[in-house]
Amino acid sequence: MKFTLSWLKDHLHTSASLAEIVETLTRIGLEVEHVHDPSAQLKEFTIGQIVETQQHPNADRLRVCKVDIGVGDALQVVCGAPNAREGLKTVFAPPGAYIPAKKITLGKGIIRGVESLGMLCSAEELELSDDHDGIIELPKDAPIGVAYAQWAGIDDPIIEINLTPNRADAAGVFGVARDLVAAGLGAMAPSETSTPTGNFPCPIKINLDLEDRDRHLAPFFGLRLIKGVTNGSSPAWLQHRLRAIGLRPINALVDITNYITFDRSRPLHVFDAKKIHGDITIRLAHAGETIVGLDGKTYHLDETMVVISDDSGVQSIAGIMGGAASGCDETTTDVLIETALWDPENIARTGRKLNIATDARYRFERGVDPSFAIPGIELATQMALTTCGGEASTLCISGSSHRNIKAIDFPWNEIRRLAGIDIAPQQASIFLNRLGFDVQDNGLEAKITAPSWRQDIASKADIVEEIIRLYGVDNINSTPLPRTENITTPILTLIQKRARICRRALAAQGFVEAITWSFISNEHAVAFGGGQAALKLLNPIAADLSDMRPSLLPGLLSASHRNAARGLSDQALFEVGQIFINASQNGQLLAAAGIRRGRSGAGRDWSCPEKSVTIFDIKSDVMTLLQALGVSTTGLQITPCELDWLHPGRSATLQFGPKATLGYFGELHPRLLKDFDIDQAVVAFELVLDNIPAPKNKLTKIKPKLDLCDLQPLTRDFAFLVDSATRAGDLLKAVSSADRTLITQASIFDLYEGAGVPEGKKSIGVSVVIQPRERTLTDIEIDTISQAIILEANKKTGATLR
Repeated sequence: MKFTLSWLKDHLHTSASLAEIVETLTRIGLEVEHVHDPSAQLKEFTIGQIVETQQHPNADRLRVCKVDIGVGDALQVVCGAPNAREGLKTVFAPPGAYIPAKKITLGKGIIRGVESLGMLCSAEELELSDDHDGIIELPKDAPIGVAYAQWAGIDDPIIEINLTPNRADAAGVFGVARDLVAAGLGAMAPSETSTPTGNFPCPIKINLDLEDRDRHLAPFFGLRLIKGVTNGSSPAWLQHRLRAIGLRPINALVDITNYITFDRSRPLHVFDAKKIHGDITIRLAHAGETIVGLDGKTYHLDETMVVISDDSGVQSIAGIMGGAASGCDETTTDVLIETALWDPENIARTGRKLNIATDARYRFERGVDPSFAIPGIELATQMALTTCGGEASTLCISGSSHRNIKAIDFPWNEIRRLAGIDIAPQQASIFLNRLGFDVQDNGLEAKITAPSWRQDIASKADIVEEIIRLYGVDNINSTPLPRTENITTPILTLIQKRARICRRALAAQGFVEAITWSFISNEHAVAFGGGQAALKLLNPIAADLSDMRPSLLPGLLSASHRNAARGLSDQALFEVGQIFINASQNGQLLAAAGIRRGRSGAGRDWSCPEKSVTIFDIKSDVMTLLQALGVSTTGLQITPCELDWLHPGRSATLQFGPKATLGYFGELHPRLLKDFDIDQAVVAFELVLDNIPAPKNKLTKIKPKLDLCDLQPLTRDFAFLVDSATRAGDLLKAVSSADRTLITQASIFDLYEGAGVPEGKKSIGVSVVIQPRERTLTDIEIDTISQAIILEANKKTGATLR
């Protein structure tokens, strides 16, 4: 909301300075965002007259001018403007003046060997217009030596305030002045209002074509015809005010309605009466109807939108924008002025559907003052008759602008309860009376009725807020929160902690975090096991973002493809976010996923050979992540993965059992990568953080086992022959189970198939660590353990010693 200081003072008689007004506005809740004071920017610029000009001795396009500024001798100024001539009055900038357009501070200078003691300015240099063809030419009666901003009338500060949605009453300059008077900053100027006399009945009738259930959409509508108008340019003062707040003057009739919109927060509309066919009807739009708005755009309407129509069709979108077909222009001789009240929710809903933001919509959807609906059109009529002439009809009205405002029972102790301060009921009543409230004090409580322009007042808390606004928030003493002696308990949930740990751990491993859409295309959703109808979006923001993602990997792959297209071939990306398995309450899970592509290790480095990423790189990443999450890998099973989007034989599932799957890792299937237009191997992992068992909170009575031992461990290597289909993990389990007390570790160190190994067989080398506990083992005991290992491997996997 913008307005000039002089505009405000049309309604406010005050001796307060601009700084006091700005401070008070912010203090009472009308926060000032910006103040533009042209007089402060142009305070150094004065009116001067060129009394003598000579050709510059060293430049063909420059002239040496003597300038009289009304003080002392004429000053010498070098000027290159083509219109610099003797007798011309113009704007002079002395040394030390700041030139707004050039953003420089002027100083004394030597131009081509000639001293220059100032500058003669163009309108562009003062940011007054785009005219830069020459210096400003002022009339002959312009007073020499007077401040230019003051003489030109451009010293009117512009104030811009930020309104909260509930303060529709302050969307007009009159309402702002009314609030300042309530804050004790002056008195309201008397309003010069008169009711124009209608010389004839309005020939255009109003038809309200709404069912009873929809009558609330248009509770009041009024029309007045003025015939014989001359619709030219509006008065200079009106044009100046509209330009000051960023509006372009159009013609007198339109400018008058715009002025009243910003002056009194009363939107009006004018129709060219000769372009209206038949009577005016207020109704709901029909499906498929369209209208070309005043902005030249075509809008498609639906059955929920209220419109104003005539016999030829829709002429206006109620409360939002008029139609171009019935708009007023310089040829208008008969004009219809409209005033109305509309349902705020319907106006907001229609504006959002059509994506129209107008000054009328801004006010109607917040709620305008119903009691000013008729005075508003009377004011517009008087201004139109004064400016454009003509003869006015009587006012034609449908409905009523009167609205019953319910009184609120307000106990005075609510101020203490809600605001924590004590204000005497008498003082609170004074504050409310200043704001236009009616207060009927009954002792311990009062019946309070809000004024018609404050439709946002609906509860006791609203009344307390109004009292505190005038009392002053700065007058409320700060009360620190009580200190507690207890240790603050953790507020993060287990899943939130895990998400934070994942981000830190993966970043430490060289991954870069990506945040991708939660929506993906149906093709990608199906490729990763999703695509169910229940997970489709009813109103997707784009055709390729139609399904909720069943995995984080599609988004990471798309991001990786975009990065590769920009020359980033070696990538390691991760994301921690939600995935959607089904539409049930438990179908939304938190997952952590990562991908690697390109070279692993140091990349292009002379000391390290280049190699592409493999499944073992991503396995190392996921095992490190599990360790950071505190997941014990003692019972963790790594089993073959059968997911369609992973490479068979180069992928694995992480689980604690068939029903406790944590996630998976491995190389992505080449067929899938082709769909993402990726032509190199990509390895990936995905962990479902919700599936990781929670740590046990109960204390255990079992004493922890200490693995530290003073005795030297010993290592024995075994080479087993097994069938090619036998899983190495099964062999390790069999070896470890031979003696769970002394065998502390079993790992694979070799895998061989080829010459010397029978067809259909493979050789697996297993290294076993045996840790004595109480004494050094004898050779016989070691041999016994070795035989137990061989027997257990043969029993459970069919392995034989090679």
